[in-house]
Amino acid sequence: MTDHLELSVADGVARLSINRPQRRNAFNQAMWAAFPALVDRAMADSAVRVLIVQAAVPGPFCAGADIAEFAERSGDPAWRSVNQTAIRATQTTLARAPKPTVAMIEGDCIGGGCGIALACDMRVASPAARFGITPAKLGLVYPLHDTKLLVDLVGPGQARRILFTGQLLDAAEAARIGLIEMLSDDPATTVGELVKNIIATSPYTQRAAKAVVRRILDGVVDDDPSSAAQFDAAFEGADFAEGVAAFLAKRPPRFGA
Repeated sequence: MTDHLELSVADGVARLSINRPQRRNAFNQAMWAAFPALVDRAMADSAVRVLIVQAAVPGPFCAGADIAEFAERSGDPAWRSVNQTAIRATQTTLARAPKPTVAMIEGDCIGGGCGIALACDMRVASPAARFGITPAKLGLVYPLHDTKLLVDLVGPGQARRILFTGQLLDAAEAARIGLIEMLSDDPATTVGELVKNIIATSPYTQRAAKAVVRRILDGVVDDDPSSAAQFDAAFEGADFAEGVAAFLAKRPPRFGA
């Protein structure tokens, strides 16, 4: 495990905080290895409705991989294999987490850090944030899974621009091309309002919608027995019963976890 990642839970919200400000929150191997288990722990907690990934202190979200560690150890093929396995586990675990996830970005979000943000469902950034994916500056290749997350958000043309140049984009440009969903002078307040709205609605619907969106992104183009069964099952669920009762009573619904 690592002292540089912190998971806390309060009021239905899990926060996974990156706490290595002295290195601009760059990820070392121990952090990549620890991250997936923390996401899984948040997802397994029945009290958690939303996971927020953020910096522990205002400033850089994540400067990417720890290049000093990488330069020292990347000549070892065994270490490279372990490192890539851990990075892939971080990205896939976060991208396929069953509950809603939000990245709150208040500063630089670069390389592997941008990959973590891409793997979240939504991204909220301050005007001070900058975004970049920079393997081209090191002669490296960005993984296919992570590249797909980028293409899914911004399209192939903008993905090529980001990957070919390695340039940093400011937050306004990131919002313009769809790399982030919300640009806010006060991202903590904006994330708080977003989370409040998520928690007010059906967790069953959210998990199902997230699964459907993921299947579409993975190439499914029409309903099948699985999606049809999911649609039908909702009518027998507790959330549907509560939603209808609340609507008829003209009161806010009180959904469980």
